[in-house]
Amino acid sequence: MQTINAPVLGDFATVLDLFDAVVRHHGDREAFVHLAQRLSFAEWAARADALAGWLIDTHGVRKGDIVGIKLPSSIDYMVAYQAIMRAGAIATGINPRLGPSELAHIDKIAAPTFTFDGALPVLPDGDPVRRRIELVETDPVAIVWTGGTTGLPKGAWFDHGCLRAMTLGAAPISAPGDRRLSPLPFAHVGAMTRVWDELQHVITTVIVPAPWTAEAALQLIDDERITVSQGVPTQYRMMFDHPDFASTDVSSLRIAGVGAARVPPELVTEMRAKLGCPVVVRYASTESCLATGCRADDSVEVICNTVGRPNGDVELKLVDEHRTVITATGADHVGTVCLRSRAMMRGYWNDPQRTADAIDSDGWLHTGDLGWVGDDGNLRLVGRSTEMYIRGGNNVYPIEVENCLGGHDSIAATALLGVPVEHRLGEIGVLFVVPRPGRDVTLADVRAFVAERLAAYKVPDCLVIVPELPLTSIGKIDKLALRPRALEEAARWTS
Repeated sequence: MQTINAPVLGDFATVLDLFDAVVRHHGDREAFVHLAQRLSFAEWAARADALAGWLIDTHGVRKGDIVGIKLPSSIDYMVAYQAIMRAGAIATGINPRLGPSELAHIDKIAAPTFTFDGALPVLPDGDPVRRRIELVETDPVAIVWTGGTTGLPKGAWFDHGCLRAMTLGAAPISAPGDRRLSPLPFAHVGAMTRVWDELQHVITTVIVPAPWTAEAALQLIDDERITVSQGVPTQYRMMFDHPDFASTDVSSLRIAGVGAARVPPELVTEMRAKLGCPVVVRYASTESCLATGCRADDSVEVICNTVGRPNGDVELKLVDEHRTVITATGADHVGTVCLRSRAMMRGYWNDPQRTADAIDSDGWLHTGDLGWVGDDGNLRLVGRSTEMYIRGGNNVYPIEVENCLGGHDSIAATALLGVPVEHRLGEIGVLFVVPRPGRDVTLADVRAFVAERLAAYKVPDCLVIVPELPLTSIGKIDKLALRPRALEEAARWTS
């Protein structure tokens, strides 16, 4: 098969314009691999065209209608997404793991005309370059729901121009002809807003079977000659600890990407040595789509302790509680992270008040994330504004303590919550810990470990040992679910 040496470039206004060019020049290339299924770009387009006709003729879907996709990450999901676009409708991914209240909320806000919830109909292939509906850059493409860590999900919506702008910051994760391992839910922003990037770079997406296992991920890296690996630190740790790693051929890897979680220095060093490729950390929110990231040649210190610098056309600034811009650098100058780019959401669907709260009159998205910028220009995150707590008059950012404990060799995962108490301290820190197999963790040990590295007021006050941490539908730690237990522990706490 022909090697892809350059991205597919042109004056494309919409995803469909770009897709036509990819079908003409690279139609036989694999677009997706999942279990025993393989789908080329031409086959993807042909199946999507047929399904678009079915939506229009059978369900009366018209331009501007909303169509839901309540399917697991799969080839069918992406066929449905493309069919919705070709019908001129707006796709909203609905994670099957969502609860009844979240599903009811999405149904109320989006009011889908139709929802894919099961096997797709079997149809004869359509015309891969048929144009059923004329679209322009500003036509909505997708509604992506936030993870619900602070309440009911909000629907961030994106148009074709957003998806095109995202590609400006795709490097170094994307390169022409990549074969990329995809462990993320397709209903999340990581898949819904990357379609232009995947088409432009003619990327083959290899879908990791659910639930994720180290064995399956390693087998896919070897069998499919993966060039881009993606995951969180614990997944890489599990792959390295798996007996199959020693016999896995990882020589095809070009780069390894990690989410915004802290990566211990020793793991970065190990990843570079064992995978034989650079390691980069990326940061973005559902609303921003694109934000910051490390560069392939960054030092271990930068990769471990920062989320890098702005990508693509992204502008970054920090503001204080009065929305005054913070120009000073350093850890003493923490502010709310604000981002501005063409890639970010156009707003929250059917929610003008929350849109106005999130995006100011100058077009800046106020993320709610707190951070500071060093003299090197790299952003350091310290947590969410809603997660910060005040212990004895001092601000504590949970992510700083959680990152610190990421270097503890007996701890696999942590979550720190600030909880009010009837005490002069006002609030205390309740720490949830998942120990590593066969290891014991005590409050005294944790407090001593943190005290050696951070200020005394940042030391956790309570410890709760749990076998695992609850996750939201998009894989984030669900601190809302932990809060009732944290309140119970705080009620029993004595200084």
